[in-house]
Amino acid sequence: MSLVHPVNTSLCLEKLCESNYQKLFRLIPNLSAFDKTAVGITGNKPALHLEVLERNPYTLTIELSHCFGAQLSELMVPAVKIRIYLDAKLAEAIRDHERPAVDQVFPNPGRLLEIQNYKWRLNYFLEKWLDHCLKTEYRFDSRPHAV
Repeated sequence: MSLVHPVNTSLCLEKLCESNYQKLFRLIPNLSAFDKTAVGITGNKPALHLEVLERNPYTLTIELSHCFGAQLSELMVPAVKIRIYLDAKLAEAIRDHERPAVDQVFPNPGRLLEIQNYKWRLNYFLEKWLDHCLKTEYRFDSRPHAV
């Protein structure tokens, strides 16, 4: 996946999650206000769909994806599940359409280095995808929706 291999994966992963949080809130400034779903649109590109999966006092879990088709039941890619730590201002990719969650891949938590590398790749992808979405200038309706 990524050709970048940081020397200190733990520190770089934290910095990456901080950066992803900032980018996510630049892309969707009123993200915390959405109840269930929202759609970002831009030019002739596929819509960007946001779904709020879970909301807690200090965390928010969302799925962000493009819909390649007219119906929501059609291909949703990359279907990135993101946990947002509102108090720490971090956004961590948990899984995407190609990669399952870390605990499904590494049920043994003793494989720390492999787990960090897996998380690094997921979050590095999220960073690059958020950069793309920001350059594409997606706009989400300023009013939150409960669909």
